[in-house]
Amino acid sequence: MESSLREKTIVRTSVIGIAVNILLAAGKAIVGIFASSIAIVLDALNNLSDALSSIITIVGAKLALRPADKEHPFGHGRSEYLAALIISVIILYAGVTSLVEAVKKIREPQTPEYTTISLILVFAAVIVKIFLGLFVKSAGKKVNSQSLVASGQDALMDSIVSASTGITAVVFILTGKSFEAWLAAVISLLIIKSGIELVQETVSEILGRRIDASLSKDLKATIVSADPEITGAYDLTLNNYGPDRYLGSVHIEVPAEWSASKIDDVTRRIQKAVYDQHSVILSAVGIYSVNSKNSIAAHIKDEIETLRSSYPDILQIHGFYADVENKKLSLDVVVSFDSDDMKTCFHDFKSELEEHFSDYEINIQMDSDVSD
Repeated sequence: MESSLREKTIVRTSVIGIAVNILLAAGKAIVGIFASSIAIVLDALNNLSDALSSIITIVGAKLALRPADKEHPFGHGRSEYLAALIISVIILYAGVTSLVEAVKKIREPQTPEYTTISLILVFAAVIVKIFLGLFVKSAGKKVNSQSLVASGQDALMDSIVSASTGITAVVFILTGKSFEAWLAAVISLLIIKSGIELVQETVSEILGRRIDASLSKDLKATIVSADPEITGAYDLTLNNYGPDRYLGSVHIEVPAEWSASKIDDVTRRIQKAVYDQHSVILSAVGIYSVNSKNSIAAHIKDEIETLRSSYPDILQIHGFYADVENKKLSLDVVVSFDSDDMKTCFHDFKSELEEHFSDYEINIQMDSDVSD
């Protein structure tokens, strides 16, 4: 999506969220104060934190669009993740402070005084929050904005909070028993849980998570389609510099007979196709040469694959090249992250290869399972 359109969508959605949350906060605050309801007052404060979250989302989107400079040659796209992290911390803080207030009211309970108008306002807020949450979350997914998705999820949580306060009010009117302080504590715990999950999600983005499986497979399909003689694409690595901003590298297997000019032509076509179709910049396309026309080399590769079959944690072998004349073997081995001990698995397999092909010099590298 075009960056300017994406920014406009984020800003417009956030402004709508700010306006709605301020109106809801004001209405709930008035109702909560006159009804002496701690749950409704905390709900109003939660709406104010949502408005602040939307403001931070706008700031994050604006900062992310700043052009690259000498200090930040890959741009400022990760500013959005920082904004999402701040929002997550605000949600977490709101949950903790709400829990403290709820515990105080459990120790020193107050009798609420609900009216018909207050109940109507509370349940109207539930409907508004559901629609707002769905709208904001949908917009966030559409433009790949973690901040908007976080705000939308928080709004949906708020609808549960508001519904709970309304139900508690109805129970009080019918039975004369007030559970709102206990409800406020439960609500606070739910908010804390939501905040922790959002912090974990955002930190995961900042640290760098695994490439989405569908994106990885689509990219590799595009890469190998550049020339019928490309036998595989491996070691695909993508560095995320903000939503929809990827810079990466890949290795391709090509016939050993290819000339430098052929390789140059194909790699340029790959880079163009990947950018045009996926908006991903491949800064480097490495080469694995394959001596597929050598029958001895093919036989050696089959033997190695047979040996690999007894190592379930070794997912793949690629980059294989056999220099039969000079007695040299080269290959990369992909070891699963699920292995109990990746290094031990690799060294055991390496030792078996060296024993099996004792007359060859073996150059073997361990790769991690970074992409599907």
